[in-house]
Amino acid sequence: MNYTYIIKCADSTLYTGWTNDLDKRIKAHNSGKGAKYTKTRRPVKLVYYEEHETKNEAMSREYAIKQLTRREKELLIQGNGNLCEKECG
Repeated sequence: MNYTYIIKCADSTLYTGWTNDLDKRIKAHNSGKGAKYTKTRRPVKLVYYEEHETKNEAMSREYAIKQLTRREKELLIQGNGNLCEKECG
């Protein structure tokens, strides 16, 4: 299984990524071995994720989420916006 995820950093910024092992990736972010962006913004908290069958689907969704505004990401996290219809076409 592949995942697209959003984490909230200690400075309240949002980071979007993809992985095939969600638990391992979140632990990596929190240990400073994840993305360069999150290294100085620890601890991070998982606030949203989606499951995908393929790596390409997860990566495409990551790209689509990264194009959203912060407000749109917050709506997605809250479950108030099915943005996949708009973004995944």
